[in-house]
Amino acid sequence: MHTVLLVEDNELNRDMLSRRLTRKGYRILSAEDGEQGVEIARRERPDLILMDMSLPVLDGWEATRRLKASEETRKIPVIALTAHAMTGDAERAYAAGCDDFDTKPVELERLLGKMQSALSNNLEDG
Repeated sequence: MHTVLLVEDNELNRDMLSRRLTRKGYRILSAEDGEQGVEIARRERPDLILMDMSLPVLDGWEATRRLKASEETRKIPVIALTAHAMTGDAERAYAAGCDDFDTKPVELERLLGKMQSALSNNLEDG
């Protein structure tokens, strides 16, 4: 069973996505802001991180940069989740260190495909 850290400040989005992913067989850890997400990632070493980009305390861009700068967490794949589906946002996510990018509202089958791809690539790189 893969462990996924969901970093999402919106409680309804966090709860809904957590339930849907749990039903698909994932173990879910959750954080409400980027700082909490970085702490949990360092402590728990999840297999994958779903990172909202618009977060309080520490935004997802900076949280991802910190995770990718740290030896202990740099290999954990990060998928950016954002409502900012604007031109340049995907590039900005990749520049921050994200391994993939998806828009909200989340389309579960599309997100699951990206998650499987990131997890498979990480196993190959590992």
